Amino acid sequence: MEHVAQASHPSAIEGRSIDYVPKHERSAKLRHQGPFWFVGNFHFLTVSIGFVGPAMGLSAGWTTLAGALGIMFGTVFMAFHGSQGPEMGLPQMIQSRAQFGYRGVVLALVAALFVFFGINVVNVALIVEGVHNILGYDSKPVGLVAIAIGALLAIYGHDAMHRAFKWSLYATLPVYVIVTVLAMTHAGGGAAGTPMPNLGFNWVAFLTQFAVSASYNIGYAPYVSDYTRYLPADTRRKPLIAAVFVGASLSGAWMIALGASLAQSLSATNVLSAIYGLGNAAAPGFGALLVTVAVVGFVPIIALNTYSATLTVLTGVDCLQPMTPGRRARVTTIVAISVLLAACILLLKGGGLNLLNLFLTTLLYFLVPWTAVNLVDYFFVRKGHYVIPHFFRPDGIYGSWQATGIAAYLIGFAVMIPFFSIFDPSTGKAVFVGFIAQRLHEIDIAWLVGLIVSGGVYYRLSRKLDLEAERALVRAHESV
Repeated sequence: MEHVAQASHPSAIEGRSIDYVPKHERSAKLRHQGPFWFVGNFHFLTVSIGFVGPAMGLSAGWTTLAGALGIMFGTVFMAFHGSQGPEMGLPQMIQSRAQFGYRGVVLALVAALFVFFGINVVNVALIVEGVHNILGYDSKPVGLVAIAIGALLAIYGHDAMHRAFKWSLYATLPVYVIVTVLAMTHAGGGAAGTPMPNLGFNWVAFLTQFAVSASYNIGYAPYVSDYTRYLPADTRRKPLIAAVFVGASLSGAWMIALGASLAQSLSATNVLSAIYGLGNAAAPGFGALLVTVAVVGFVPIIALNTYSATLTVLTGVDCLQPMTPGRRARVTTIVAISVLLAACILLLKGGGLNLLNLFLTTLLYFLVPWTAVNLVDYFFVRKGHYVIPHFFRPDGIYGSWQATGIAAYLIGFAVMIPFFSIFDPSTGKAVFVGFIAQRLHEIDIAWLVGLIVSGGVYYRLSRKLDLEAERALVRAHESV
């Protein structure tokens, strides 16, 4: 595959897309990973995860504990994916060709793409809804501006996004410190809302909050290598895993605790409206300032999803028709994705947003077997050694379709189905609850079952792979 030179000037547009990043171009810093992934969870979407427990009768304290444990559990998988970036020099999803085949990886790509795109629709819709609730007028132009800025950041690419995340941290850290203090000390006691009555502890709510929090960060798994692949190839694995884990866990636990407090003390259902009310209760006009900074600081998250969605689209196109995706293909795809995102925001109504939330919950089930197969292959089967040029060859050692990975994925997904517990958050009614989930009081552990079964099946089936022939090719490639 032809390689495109990566522009080194700080203001230049990134030249690479899904191709291999040569070692001499990897100038990213390990110290930037912790803050980057801290910001990845440091926003109002994560705060809303803290609403789950109180809605089921769980107190803020117990919700915080369940959320923190769940976030940390989910971040383990996310962090291990992060270590693949510098060792392979590739975006996240294209690495899965080793487990699923050059074309077979489309199975996982479709689910990942819908998650990237769907989460962005939800993100922008939350901005539009929150601003509308506060100001009372059509706020879709605000969403369109956020999409445009996010697209611009994604076009400039990896380095620009890391800089944007740094400035987002500087801007939003004071906001969420202030909001947390106001919520915890009831200094914003004049904010609209009444405390939720009769909150306490129950196992169903506790385990549900744990599961929702864990799956929330497992959903980040398809992203991580996209933003670690520019680290030097000799980056030590343990410090990188620790940086991703600590960054994403700290902010995630904090935001969930804040959400639990807002739900318990104000019966909050919209984060931006709650922030606005708390701020104005503390000082007139202060709420508008807090919301403005929170929304502006959220724009890099839109870029994050757009960037990873673009790499996923290009990987999918390359699966069907081998190509040389450089700067032009990446920019064109970003523009197309952003236009489609804007169209969804203009057309989507309240009921459609509820349906999309439901759709995303279901799609996350499709990513669980993928992450299990990918991590087991990387850490226990091939142990980080791959023939990189063969990721770009339909006739390479990984083949077009890898039965081992596909079978493990499908078996794991099939076993998950009886454990599914899917609810419509707008009505509180069950959409689908598997027969085993019914016996578990509708607690969702399908994701845990999928991780164990898919990973175990893949490890067992991988014994049939001709790893000796592959290792010989790896040694030959590394000696060049």
